[in-house]
Amino acid sequence: MTSDRLARQIAFLVEADKLKAVDRRTPLTDGSRAENSAEHSWHLGLAALTLSEYAGAVNVPRVLELLAVHDLVEIDAGDTFAYDAAANVTKAERERTAAKRIFGMLPSDQAARLHAAWEEFEAAETPEARFANALDRLQALLQNMQAGGGSWTEHRITRSQVLRRMSPVESALPDIWPFVLDVIEQSCRAGAIERD
Repeated sequence: MTSDRLARQIAFLVEADKLKAVDRRTPLTDGSRAENSAEHSWHLGLAALTLSEYAGAVNVPRVLELLAVHDLVEIDAGDTFAYDAAANVTKAERERTAAKRIFGMLPSDQAARLHAAWEEFEAAETPEARFANALDRLQALLQNMQAGGGSWTEHRITRSQVLRRMSPVESALPDIWPFVLDVIEQSCRAGAIERD
């Protein structure tokens, strides 16, 4: 017989497995298919471990916690494509509703902690959240670059749109920003990103 606490934790973990079925618009680096949101979250955790030296004094375990929970809301809300202006209008409300349900499955102490981590990521005000958000943006840039344009080409994304989307990298990871600019310029020259 399991305790109520353990039953709630197990139910939450089973629910979290559904993130593996949420497809994103960003391709794998080989361009073979779109990644799913669980793969995305794992890759961001690895990016945090790999690139933390560029983030200054951040609490890496906290960054990993933010990244582990940041997209769980997509189980209910779906993945909202970064460049879809219409879908982004309702994104915050859909995700708040999802966060309440999904984190609410946990015992109250864990629900409060993980919900707060999700809110911290969304607010992007702490050094850890700024780093996590920058990684979220950088990862898509790397994948689209390696896939020959990926979702940029498919959706005719412009240089100004990519620059706006990548702006958190400039402030959180200034040593990486020149690399980002170089990727954008090379992608424009290759026709993967449209000039505007």
